[in-house]
Amino acid sequence: MKNNKVLSYINDVLDNMPTDWLNLTTHRLDIYDEKLAKVQFLDQFEALYKSNNSDLSSLSELPTAYDYIRLGHPLSCILEWVVADMNETNSECVISFSSITIPVLAILRKNLLDNKRTQILYTGDLPKFFDVELLKTVYGYSFDVKQIDDASNISNVDGSTILISQQSEIWNMSLNSNVDFYINIYPQLGSVLLINGDQNSSYVSDIQHVRRRETIAMTPANSLVALKRIIGISPDDLRSNGEDNKALVSDLIKKVVGTHTKPLVASSGLSIQYAIMMGLVHDAVENHKGKVIKIIVPTNCYGGTNDQARRVATCVDNVEIMDLAVDGDNDMVQSIDVVLDKIAKEDAIPYIIAEIPTNPRVEVPDLIQLRDVLSKERRTEKGDIAIAPVFILDQTFCPNVHFLGEGEILSSVRTISFASGSKFPSGGRCTAGYCIGNSITDGLMEKIEKHLCLCDNEATDLQYEILAKQMPSMIQRISDAYKNTREFVNYINETLPEAKINFVSEELASKGFTPSVFSLDLPTKGDTPEEKESYKRALNHKLINLMISKIPNESKYCVSYGQLKGCYWTIPATSTQGTTKEGDKDYIARVALSANMDLELHKNVFLEFVESI
Repeated sequence: MKNNKVLSYINDVLDNMPTDWLNLTTHRLDIYDEKLAKVQFLDQFEALYKSNNSDLSSLSELPTAYDYIRLGHPLSCILEWVVADMNETNSECVISFSSITIPVLAILRKNLLDNKRTQILYTGDLPKFFDVELLKTVYGYSFDVKQIDDASNISNVDGSTILISQQSEIWNMSLNSNVDFYINIYPQLGSVLLINGDQNSSYVSDIQHVRRRETIAMTPANSLVALKRIIGISPDDLRSNGEDNKALVSDLIKKVVGTHTKPLVASSGLSIQYAIMMGLVHDAVENHKGKVIKIIVPTNCYGGTNDQARRVATCVDNVEIMDLAVDGDNDMVQSIDVVLDKIAKEDAIPYIIAEIPTNPRVEVPDLIQLRDVLSKERRTEKGDIAIAPVFILDQTFCPNVHFLGEGEILSSVRTISFASGSKFPSGGRCTAGYCIGNSITDGLMEKIEKHLCLCDNEATDLQYEILAKQMPSMIQRISDAYKNTREFVNYINETLPEAKINFVSEELASKGFTPSVFSLDLPTKGDTPEEKESYKRALNHKLINLMISKIPNESKYCVSYGQLKGCYWTIPATSTQGTTKEGDKDYIARVALSANMDLELHKNVFLEFVESI
């Protein structure tokens, strides 16, 4: 039964909510406690509800719900809170998704690892892209599927029961104790999962982790539509010019990357990475049956990439992870050469993930040597020709460099390039990410597209619309942001020459590598290595805290990059490298500048920092 007090309060909240709830993709890490993601926000939100306080000023002071909106955000949390209240359950047990199939996959994943039976029941029709055979043969999931007419008459079984349905009322789940998981589908919006019963509470963190690594939460715009439906307001018509925007974005990506192949656009960077991973696994299962798949991952790469690859290996037979040392004293080309020789001897399938420039050290390998190492014919232990690698290139730092087009450096190597759309492509306006392959990856890209559709992880209409508006100015923004970054790097070199700065050389910049991010290794003091490390880590925080306190409208403690304005500071070891092994973490400052910022003010505050040490 609907709670009219809750609905009335939500109506007031939607009238008064901060505009950032709809528009921000990243938040300040200094006001976010990851251990209390969603919980801290909802605890304080519920306190406002109990005091009937929906003032803009009070809503604006609520703590950050999640550091990225792909993980969740204020409106998704409120949607989950309302659905939980209407069904008299804990809000932690309600999880919204932009995808309508990933919640099913999340449950299947845990049950696979727990060796637990799964029964999937559904009313009406299953989504046409819910490919039962692929989920069993490629993902390794085991389950039974059955259509039912009456959702109220479900018997208890040994294992988990999932009920998938399409409801006109978003809040109404009509709970049955014999159903463990309710998944309600809302076309064009996503889905809402309700975890039913105390015996299933252990699923919460595992399902949240799937949402964190393989998809996104229901977007802010779609969560707002869902909330309006719950309180009885007819929302504005959902966008209908999606196909025009898709075509425009496709052309823009081809132009930026410099190739004519078909790009794929997903709801986030990690969503497109997951499609790439599973598409390549599918290709290996189909064309190299029984052979071991080696996913080669930089040891200090972004934690989401690192973690996702290892999660795939955990679930899929014959998939293993190999570390790749790429930064600092390690040369990417030499490391790849050694790893590929080893994999060739084993007659395994090599899939290499790498960032160029690297993150956070901003290094670019010798590209001719890289091409030659990737193209080199290798032999198995038996003397047969080894399987050639697929190079999965993260171009987020420099999405404008032409690697793939005809005659370009990697045109002859099976290469798939991808980029996070929350960075330069959208300027921080949405989370969508994309990938595109060169002309010799057409078969692979077909598989990747199949898994993007299977996971229902394609970008939303609004995400396409944002990319269509933002991408035409992307090349100019990259150029202007690089100029600001080069000037700031030169200034730091002059005022604090003892600091070590990792940034591209002028020579590399002349070849098109113009990132707007650099890493800063501050000078340190102490008698022992431990003292020196401790001093440097404290100095990192002192610098960042000074910047964000002195320039709060522009400087943020945040992991973002390529935004439309401002300057972003983070420490990779405590943010983007969250799941990286401790010995491979980088306790340095990473700084990202935009084309639109007060550079002189940032110089002055940095000088103040230098004078204070």
